Amino acid sequence: MARPKETLTTGHVAAICNVAPRTVTKWFDSGRLKGYRIPGSRDRRIPRTELRKFMQEYNIPADEHDLGSSIGLLVTDDNDLARSFVARLRGLYEVKMAHSGFEAGLAMQKFLPEAVFVSLLTPAIDACAICQNIRGNPDWAGVKVVALADNLTQSERVALLQKGFDGCVSGQADAGEIILGVEQIQQQPA
Repeated sequence: MARPKETLTTGHVAAICNVAPRTVTKWFDSGRLKGYRIPGSRDRRIPRTELRKFMQEYNIPADEHDLGSSIGLLVTDDNDLARSFVARLRGLYEVKMAHSGFEAGLAMQKFLPEAVFVSLLTPAIDACAICQNIRGNPDWAGVKVVALADNLTQSERVALLQKGFDGCVSGQADAGEIILGVEQIQQQPA
């Protein structure tokens, strides 16, 4: 199964949004559509996650076939957390569920998610073992692993980053906070 492109050209974004490429360039240059320039070039690249947020903010209809479906894997056995989490991510991710480390491994193989959200609020799930298993597989090197927990101290957050998590968000976070957690890059000292 091929993973969709992580970044898009302005031409691809224009086709998805049904506008002229110059319109996309204006959105980018004004800062409304986030992305980056290719060094030494005028070419722009827009991360798919930024395009999704932009389209949602401006109510631009998305054709998931053109945009590519982002898959997130939620690992929890808490049905209330699962229902509310899935509802908050509707339109941003196609969320798959796993209720154990074993199910998470099977889902990783089958769906190739971009992000794995592991509940620390569920005592029956070994979140650190799941994170270590994902980090131990080179085929999953680009997968973001995000811990879901409430009321963590700064030292607890740092400890999670040191254990291999890319970020941590509250189990009650809104969609914007969740996306920031997904996009957060672990900063390790050199």
